[in-house]
Amino acid sequence: MVNKKNSFDSYSKKPLKDEVRKAMKRYFSQLDQKNMPIDVYQLVLNEIEPPLLNSVMKFAGNNQSKASRILGMNRTTLRTKLKKYNIK
Repeated sequence: MVNKKNSFDSYSKKPLKDEVRKAMKRYFSQLDQKNMPIDVYQLVLNEIEPPLLNSVMKFAGNNQSKASRILGMNRTTLRTKLKKYNIK
């Protein structure tokens, strides 16, 4: 079953995907047209994961079990990611 809920930023009331689309458009417009970007997926993950994890951990009161439920991931996966980005 597909989740039909929109991902809204409670501050801007705009779908998160629209904000990502704008950021990626800016990123590509700033590139030198002679060089092809590589590993953009990993670049984006490395940029968004730390602030996402920090925000959710703060919201969850640093409770990893609660944060993992909010994120929809296994607690062990969350711990691995927190360690990767040195987030306490």
